[in-house]
Formats: sequence, structure tokens, C-alpha cells
Amino acid sequence: MAFHQLCTFETFQQVSGRYGYGENFRDVIEQEFTRIKGITYLDHAAATLYPESVLRDYCRDITSNLYGNPHSHNPSSRLTHDTVDRVRYRVLQHFNTTPEEYSVIFTSGCTAALKLVAESFPWRSHTESQAGSHFCYLTDSHTSVVGMRGLTSSRGVVTQPVSPQELENRAKDEAQVEDVICQTPHLFCYPAQSNFSGRKYPLSHVKGIQARRLYPACAHQGRWFVLLDSASYVSCSPLSLQDCPADFIPISFYKIFGFPTGLGALLVRNDAADILKKTYFGGGTAAAYLSGEDYYVQAANISDRFEDGTVSFLDIIGLNHAFEALYRITGGMHNIQQHTFGLARYTYMLLSSLCHGNGRPVAHIYTEGQFDSPITQGAVLNFNLMDSNGQIIGYSQVDRMANLYNIHVRTGCFCNTGACQSFLGITSQRVKRNLQAGHVCGDNIDIVDGQPTGSVRVSFGYMSTFEDCQKFLNFVAECFVEKPVRVDQERLQELKRAAAASEDSNESPSIKITNGGVYKGDEKKPTEASLKGFQLRDSNSHGVAYTLTNIYIYPIKSCGAYEVHDWPVGPLGLLYDRGWMVVNGNGVCLSQKREPRLCLIRPQVHIRSNKLLLQASGMDTISVPLENNNHSHTRVCHSKVCGDRVETVDCGDEAASWLSDFLGQPCRLIKQRPDFTREMKKRPSEAATSTSLSLVNEAQYLMISRASVELIQNLMSSRQDDSEGDQLLDTQSVISRFRANLVIAGVEPFEEDNWSHLVIGSTQFMVAGHCGRCHMVGIDQDTGSKTKEPLMSLSAYRSGKVTFGVYLTHQLTEGSTAAANVLSVGSLIQPKPNSS
Repeated sequence: MAFHQLCTFETFQQVSGRYGYGENFRDVIEQEFTRIKGITYLDHAAATLYPESVLRDYCRDITSNLYGNPHSHNPSSRLTHDTVDRVRYRVLQHFNTTPEEYSVIFTSGCTAALKLVAESFPWRSHTESQAGSHFCYLTDSHTSVVGMRGLTSSRGVVTQPVSPQELENRAKDEAQVEDVICQTPHLFCYPAQSNFSGRKYPLSHVKGIQARRLYPACAHQGRWFVLLDSASYVSCSPLSLQDCPADFIPISFYKIFGFPTGLGALLVRNDAADILKKTYFGGGTAAAYLSGEDYYVQAANISDRFEDGTVSFLDIIGLNHAFEALYRITGGMHNIQQHTFGLARYTYMLLSSLCHGNGRPVAHIYTEGQFDSPITQGAVLNFNLMDSNGQIIGYSQVDRMANLYNIHVRTGCFCNTGACQSFLGITSQRVKRNLQAGHVCGDNIDIVDGQPTGSVRVSFGYMSTFEDCQKFLNFVAECFVEKPVRVDQERLQELKRAAAASEDSNESPSIKITNGGVYKGDEKKPTEASLKGFQLRDSNSHGVAYTLTNIYIYPIKSCGAYEVHDWPVGPLGLLYDRGWMVVNGNGVCLSQKREPRLCLIRPQVHIRSNKLLLQASGMDTISVPLENNNHSHTRVCHSKVCGDRVETVDCGDEAASWLSDFLGQPCRLIKQRPDFTREMKKRPSEAATSTSLSLVNEAQYLMISRASVELIQNLMSSRQDDSEGDQLLDTQSVISRFRANLVIAGVEPFEEDNWSHLVIGSTQFMVAGHCGRCHMVGIDQDTGSKTKEPLMSLSAYRSGKVTFGVYLTHQLTEGSTAAANVLSVGSLIQPKPNSS
């Protein structure tokens, strides 16, 4: 078969496995990457390309939101802080781990992350009384890894390069017994994927080194830590830190997304974080320090401890949009791996089978295998071209010709001298002689004494196409093959058979990935019996002494109240209270402090029909299910509420579109996962029993009294001359601004502050503390407008102290369940004052 007949999409499909991410792949490429029309970009291992929608969304974000320095505490700074934290969770989720297991330290890139480890690792020099540390690295490592020895050598640490063959050939059959006496720290570094050849090294090496089964760990006592250089690997492959719990994982985000550049991270296993010791400390890293003496206490949070100064927060915000685009276009890293590997394997098969007219091969390909599986080989192809006499064609000549054809490749040694020496057979003495002859890294001297000094590398990204392969192969055939172009059919058929066999046994099937996973909720819906007699409140009810007068639930955090007459108590408080929240385009929770118009959204809960209704003036009413039993495509998200990490599920595009239209910014509605437990923060003196929370701020319930509200209202009336013309608020308006769940009557003003327990109907409650009021109470819940009252009057009355209302948690009697209890307006209240 002629070469041009093999450069067809039909032939590609026979060996590629999977291609694209759906029927609209070509349309997406044309819409998102219009700037590369006419360009064949094959340098994704150096920097991949960003979709254009990322920049549009990013620019819309930073031009419509005010982001301040996250080290301040004003609203713009809190927005930045919360957004950055949200991105940290998203990074961890991308690598299938949690904040309990790993921390994200943002850096300027992978190299800066490696430098951080080198400077902070507790290296020990050898003495008569203790063994010294070993710094070991695989010879197939990037310059930035090998460069760590520049620091370790000056500290008397043994530097030990290890070849891939030594790593496995000198392994022990069993893990070595842990030596509790010798705790000398050692560090072993290896790449998950070679940036030279694309070879993937087993992720199981992580546990093998940590257990001292693999060489060199098996030959030296002490505690072994593993740094997994993942910069090349994660560009096109999924990495699960559940499977390979490396201690340190440096990454550069532009390798994955193309944008933002100048941003990377060091993922640190929390169990290993405490061994890292810093000497320099910058702004934001200190819990306390003195300028007049050598006194410094590092921040408790791992990320804060190592992020000197202000992080590049606008770049981090851009990273959130990059995640959105990547998952929207591709579905996830498993699909990217299949797509890019198929392109690389097809290119490898044809290039390695291509021959000159005299039958000599055209390419010498540097690889350990034959592109059998994406488990062992990445989307990187490294080679040198040869003329019809078998002589190497210098990579500079290939590069210059490729530029004329608008084909972008990478040439040289790719900052990986160890792999370059190994594959090209360049001895250390020759490297030194080449330097004397004038050859330095990065120049165009490609042949010295007839021997190559480097090679050519092509690499693929998730937006690469079959046409990229086709144009590259045709370029090689046209410019570097002595005609007639021949194909080694025997080799090609052998490679095709191997490809078919690997597809049949493929261990990494295409998986539709969303930002999260599938879960099965176990929260039970109320039965008909438990709902008997429930009705909406249709009139105001003022009770007598110690009486419950009003019950409000706030189904969507920071949105309008839903007043009821009777309501069941759920496991987390009032059933469905703060079960949902609105997040902005970056997944950060919106509150009325940031978006006052949230109060104009009036959600209603219809239990019998399993619906949460979203209502607002000028908008059509829509509904989302209270309980969604179809979780097959549920998108799991991470966010924060009052500093607590919460796991939520996305409520779909219809609700997101409705909220975005009403609020005038990209928003989504998310619901707390039924199987996620968020525990209330305890004081040191409190019992060990835990209290579970919904998306409330601090406690299950907030209670205020009418007597306290009326006192504040009287103070506002007396201050009316100083209120800048604001209209005096009536009692109900003041109550609505404090957004309580329970309103009681019949007590003296602020008498509830001194209660420790109370019983409402048959449900027991404990007072969990006072609510510290913020300026959110100055938002009119009917219009969304802002005033200074009633906060100013409250502050004046309490001499600057602005607590108002008390937090409650329910206390269940033995054998009872929360869902069996019902609160009803008119119920009598039995308080218990503090013993003091």
C-alpha cells in the first residue's frame, strides 16, 4: 500500500482507538482555537494551547468582580480569599484527593516547587554518630530536578543518580522492616513521565520506595520520601493520588491548560508536611514574629506557611476558568489520554515504517516500547531523521524546514541531559568535548564530529487533530525521503496487530468525567403520616409569654425567607433550611454582603411534590427536585461556608441560567450532598458529641425575641434625626433583616442571652452562643437596598457590641430521631437560665 493511502482518516481509525470527545469535536476546535488555523502545532509538551473561551470568561470575571489582596479582610479581599480556596479544592479534586490528605502550595511553576522542596527538606550531613541523607534521582529527570543537587551538595548530602534499570533490577522481593531507630530523611525523585521520550514510569514506584523495597531505598536505612515530578505526565493523563501517595508533587498548570502561565503548585502530603523547614519567611507566612529579636512562629496552615508574600491571585482565578473549559470540552483527563495517545501511536507507526526508495528507514525513534498502551507511553514522539545513507540529519535542519511549512516542533535535548545521553549514546566525555567545541544547551549546533547532539520531539495536546498528524507525516515524506517513498509493510502490519491487541486489553477505557462523581443519597423523605396537618401560615400569630410566634426557613442560603406554621425538624435543623446555596462563576458562595439582590429570590419548599420553587419578580417560576434520585450525571463541587469545606452537588443548567439572568452574573445553584457530614465547631469545654450542620453559618438555628427587636426599634426611633432621612422600619421589617429561624415573644429584651437550654413544644435545644451581627442586617429584605440601621442603633445600645440573637442546636432524647419532631407556631417555651 502506498504511503499516501496510509495517511487517511480510515487508516488512522483502525489503529487510533478513540478520537475526539463527541460528534462536535471539529466544531469545537474551529470555535475555540481559531488562531491556529493554518498552523500545525506539535509542541504541547512544552506548552499546550488555551481555548479562547477561557480568556473571554476570565476577562468577564475580573472586569465584573472586584478582587482585592487576599491578606486583607475587606469584602473584595474576602472574595479573592474564598475564590482562591475554591480553586485549591478544585486542584485536589482533579487529582482525586482531599484537603485532609494533601495541601496545595501555589508557586510560579514546577521549577519553583522543586526549589522549595530542596530548600525546605531537612537534609542531614553524615557524622560519626548519624547517617547522612541521600538525595537520589532517576537519570531520566528534568534539569530542574537534577539541579536540586546544587543545594544538597553544599550540605554534605550524598547525591546518587539512579538509572531506570538499577531501580528495578536491584529491588528486594519484600518491603524492608521499618527501622524505628534510624529516622534519617532521604529523598527520591523520579518523573511520572519522561519529558524526553514520553515513557511513563510505574506510579507504583512511589509505594515501592516508601516501603524500602526498590533501590536505592532498600540499600539505606532511614525514612524515605518520594517526589513525583508530574509536570509532563499530567498534561495529558489522569493522576490519582489515591493510587500513588507521593509526598511531594510539583506541577505547572500551563502544561495542562495553556493558561495561565507563570503558575504552578506543589502538592504536599499532609503527613509529610511537617518535615519541611523554612528559613526565609515572607509576608503572610508568620503567625507571629519580632523585628527586634530572632523570634518567629510559622503559620499553622500548610499553604500559608510556604506561600511567601501575596500569591498571584488573578492567575489563580484564571485557573478556575481553565478547569471549566477543559472539562466542558473533553469530559476529563481519561478522554484526553485516549485521544492524544491515539494520535501519537498512529504517528509512531507510520514514521517508524517509512523508508527511503532504497529501503533504508527514514527515522530513528527514541522509545522504550512500541506505543503499546497509554499506561506506559505518553503522547510524545522523539526521533532523528536519517538520509538514504543512514546518516543523521541535524535537528536544526529539520526545524528550519518545519518552520517553512508552519509546523511547530521542539528540538535539542529538552532539558533532560540524562535521557539524551542514554538514547543518543553520548558519553559524559563527549558532552564536555562538545562544550569545548562551542556547543551549549539551546543552540543550533546539532552535529559534532558526525554525531547528533540532540533530536526532534513532537507532542500532542487535547486539541490536536488527525490533520496535524497527516500534515507532519506528509512534510517528512516530501522533504526528507528519497523517492519513491516506501513503507515497510511487514513492520507496519506487526505494529497494527500489536495495537489491536492492546485495544482489546485496554485497562483505561474512555470515561465521561465531570468535576466530581456519583453518589447515592440516604436522606429519607418525610412520610405522609409525618406531614399530616402541615400547612403554610396564612396569618400573623402573636403568642403569650414564652411563645414561639414565627418559624422561618431559608431553603437557599442568603435568599428570601419562607414562613411556615408547622415544620419538621430534620437531622441538620429545620428540614431543608439552608440546604442550597448560590455560587458565582468561580464556585464561591454568594451572600447578601456580596450580592444584595439575593434577598429578592423567594424560594418555596413543596414537600409533597418534591419541589423547590424559585420565584422572583419579573421571572418565570422554575423548580428543582428536593431529592434527586437520578445521580448518574451529578456534578460534585467543593465550596466553603464560614471556613468549612463542604461537598455539594450541582442542581443543573436550568437553575443556573435562571439565577444568572436574575443576578446579572454567571451563577449556579448547588445543594449539600446528603452523604456529606459537616460538624459544628466546638468550644474546648463542650461535650464530645457532634452536631451536624447544613449550609448555615455557625449553628442549626438562630432565635431572636420580639422584645429585643422592639427595643432596637425604639432606639432607632430616638435616633431618627441622625438617620440621614431613612424611613423608620416597622417591627416586621426589623425581624426580617435579622433573618432568624425562630421568633419568640413574652420575654424581657435580651433575656434570651442568659439562657443555656430551652424546650419548644417537645423538642429540646441548647444555646450554642450569640450571633455576631454584620452589616448584612442593613439590607432591606423587600427591596435589596442598603441602610445603616438597625446595626447603628444596636451598636450604640450595646456600646459597640453587636451580637443579637442566640444560636441553638437541637438535643434529641435517647431513642428519638430529629425527623420525628415538629415545631409549631404557638408552642410554649420552657427556658433554663445559666446557672451563673
